[in-house]
Amino acid sequence: MGFRYKGKKGNLTDSVGLLISILVRYPEVATINFDPENQLLKFTFIYSQVLQNKELKSLKQKMMDSIEVYNFLEGKETRVVSLEHNVCDHLTMIEIQRDVDTLVQEEITLIVGLFRQFLNNNLVTEENELIEEDLLVQEEIIEHMLESIKSSTQDKFLFAFREEGRVFVFNK
Repeated sequence: MGFRYKGKKGNLTDSVGLLISILVRYPEVATINFDPENQLLKFTFIYSQVLQNKELKSLKQKMMDSIEVYNFLEGKETRVVSLEHNVCDHLTMIEIQRDVDTLVQEEITLIVGLFRQFLNNNLVTEENELIEEDLLVQEEIIEHMLESIKSSTQDKFLFAFREEGRVFVFNK
């Protein structure tokens, strides 16, 4: 999977680049939103069935505990961590929100890994054709762009998703 940006390169902000890099690096992430007003990233994962309340409760507990322990070990206190869900037809859309101020690339890897582990083969993903070196480069880009948007005054609400190997980013 790659991406092509149509437009002037000077207009490609770090927040747009961050969303693109996250979707390229993590094919498990279906969509991602950036809310600059509240400094939040909203990751959406799709489960190919309807999750029962007991399973959702278990997923939420494991996710919250893992994020809390990770940040405790890193010596950070999170501002926003939430997990919500929506059932649409026979799919479960699960959204996790994280504040940009305390989020780091390693935590994104943790979150994606937990979804992959908990939801197994029912997590909707797209093929990832990147080799190990490309994955590491994407992780470095994500870390750099996360640090950059923490201090930016970006005012555009962004929404990004992938379709058939391409990443689309829209200003909401």
